[in-house]
Amino acid sequence: MSLLNATWQKPKRRDHSMRRKNQQLTDEMCRLILKKAHTGTLALIDEDDFPYALPINYALENDTLYFHCALEGHKLQAIRHCNKASFCVIDKDEIVPEKFTTAYRSVIVFGEIQIVEEISIKRKALELLGRKYSPGLEQSLQEEINRAFDRTCVIELKIEQMTGKQGIELTRNKTN
Repeated sequence: MSLLNATWQKPKRRDHSMRRKNQQLTDEMCRLILKKAHTGTLALIDEDDFPYALPINYALENDTLYFHCALEGHKLQAIRHCNKASFCVIDKDEIVPEKFTTAYRSVIVFGEIQIVEEISIKRKALELLGRKYSPGLEQSLQEEINRAFDRTCVIELKIEQMTGKQGIELTRNKTN
């Protein structure tokens, strides 16, 4: 059988288990970090098969991260090219110069990303984002959503895998 005629299947993401298990965060801790952080880095593969990573605000609900953006641009082109993505949030990042290290805590998720087409999900995502970043402004939030709805795109990243890790300094000092 010729390689040109072989049936090719897109591989699923392999589980890359963490080498230093004692530094691994629990799923509960990972979710708390994702809930409280304001910005993360979304990593995509663009149409030229180059990595494209960008800082972006987000909201989490259950196993889905929501983002918003303009109706066109590099991010959307990349998502249309490849629906695999990762997203990283840094919760703690303190240089410890005398130990030549960093006290860090971070979470990374992997999953499939897509543009939200369903109007009710798009509205719900915009409300989640608005309540996270502008709490207590419900009337103004609804007005802003209505005003910008048709010129706003919502993206969802379904979390398939999530891991969190903290530096050994934080593992040894459980008070942080």
